[in-house]
Amino acid sequence: MGLFNSKEFNLDLPDSNITYYSIFLDHQSADRYFQIFLKDLNWQQHDITIFGKKMPQPRLTALYAVNEVPYSYSNLTLIPKKFTPELLEIQQKLNVLTGKDFTHCLANFYRDGNDSMGWHSDDEKALGTNPVIASVSLGGVRNFQLKHKSRQDQKFKLDLEHGSLLLMAGTTQHFWKHQLPKTKKQVAPRINLTFRTIL
Repeated sequence: MGLFNSKEFNLDLPDSNITYYSIFLDHQSADRYFQIFLKDLNWQQHDITIFGKKMPQPRLTALYAVNEVPYSYSNLTLIPKKFTPELLEIQQKLNVLTGKDFTHCLANFYRDGNDSMGWHSDDEKALGTNPVIASVSLGGVRNFQLKHKSRQDQKFKLDLEHGSLLLMAGTTQHFWKHQLPKTKKQVAPRINLTFRTIL
């Protein structure tokens, strides 16, 4: 599996530590992982509660981990399955790159442009004070958006490419929200692997 850091840049946004690696996985590896995860991961569509209303998530998800610790968000608690060999390969590469020990992977499957993720921060108590979130993108290119929680002039957009890695660390989750909005453009299916540490 190829891992390249040559196309790395820090987004240089205030109150954050966000780094984008446009080529984390080489194209051939990214293609192979996409096909494996599409077929083998335990994709499910859960109901979540937002502002007191229950609705189906506009995407499919699957939770995997090296331990049995559940993960809760949006009044939803997921019980992880054990890392697959392929998820373990990517986790170990991320551990080497970041010096962190990622325990969980919340995978998201965006089937088309109608699937999305609303504005949120990954700030659940279980993730710790300054969580490191490693987000690996496979498949269709989607637009990722960031906005500062208190400074309305601070916004940022980034197209997440096939085989890329977005690393959010430091105080990012305290000061920033992010989303993956719906789009009317024709977009290919996308799998997003979000690695995090939950003990």
